[in-house]
Amino acid sequence: MKIIPYILIATRFLLAPIIIILAYFKGSESRFLILSLMYLGLITDVFDGIIARKVGVSSEKLRRMDSQTDLVFWLSLGCASYFLHPELIKSEWEGIVLIFVMEAFCYLISFLKFGKETCTHAFLSKMWGLSLLIAFTYLIGFQQAGWAFYLAIGLGLISHMDVILIVLLLPKWQYDVPSSYHAWRIRNGRSRKKTVFFN
Repeated sequence: MKIIPYILIATRFLLAPIIIILAYFKGSESRFLILSLMYLGLITDVFDGIIARKVGVSSEKLRRMDSQTDLVFWLSLGCASYFLHPELIKSEWEGIVLIFVMEAFCYLISFLKFGKETCTHAFLSKMWGLSLLIAFTYLIGFQQAGWAFYLAIGLGLISHMDVILIVLLLPKWQYDVPSSYHAWRIRNGRSRKKTVFFN
């Protein structure tokens, strides 16, 4: 049982190149297969954390692996969306660039302060992950951006601001900080209560 969380993370990591290859070589005929792999990836993301906590292997190493695998996984879906519908992605480039800039800021600030990447798994980040799932379902499955895309951009902006605040408030690096409020409590020497949503 203790190896299952690592298998689930590795599965999600391996899904990333498969998704890109399918989108690049098979085009629109692969879009529903790509969506199936996306939802499979979500399932692995939900259960790797749950199982890790149940069997007592939820460590810093595992959480950092999980966080970086999430990044690779969602980037692969972004690449797939571009290969399948380049004009649609190009028409929404401003929002996409904004998210990339915010992501880069999160990493930059964390590396400058702690010498490590962020690994907060914050509640708002999880909400953003769900909005990305909806947005990619619309983009890949139905060739639409619309409200789902703008919801993902809005939540992405808010969640990245929350992560930046968490990093700035924490006195030392740590993983699994649910929100900037919890980081503020930690900064003031108060105990935190972990909020588990999924992952």
